[in-house]
Amino acid sequence: MTPFGEAMRSLRRRKGVSQKEMARAIGVSPAYLSALEHGHKGTPSFDFLQRVAGYFNIIWDEAEALFSLARSSDPRVVLDTSGLPPEYTAFANRLSARLRTLSPEDIARLEAILEKRA
Repeated sequence: MTPFGEAMRSLRRRKGVSQKEMARAIGVSPAYLSALEHGHKGTPSFDFLQRVAGYFNIIWDEAEALFSLARSSDPRVVLDTSGLPPEYTAFANRLSARLRTLSPEDIARLEAILEKRA
């Protein structure tokens, strides 16, 4: 599940609706909604996100947070290291190969490093 999928599921549960009910209301198939929630689809379209925000009648700040989650939740990430030194490409490939073996604590430490650089 992606952060966006988790947020969608939380919104649905708060409203007390099933995937099937929500899908019908916003004009998509239940299978598509399920695939989004489980991280099997890429970033949804802006039109889809607007329909979701309207369906849940969420305020601007919450809608922007949902849109931001959607942008950062594509399960197929591509890192472009062209033009960077070779060690950057090597690191990106090592990270890709070992990502599934990292613990939540490892991820938190890496996040902390990235935040310090931001």
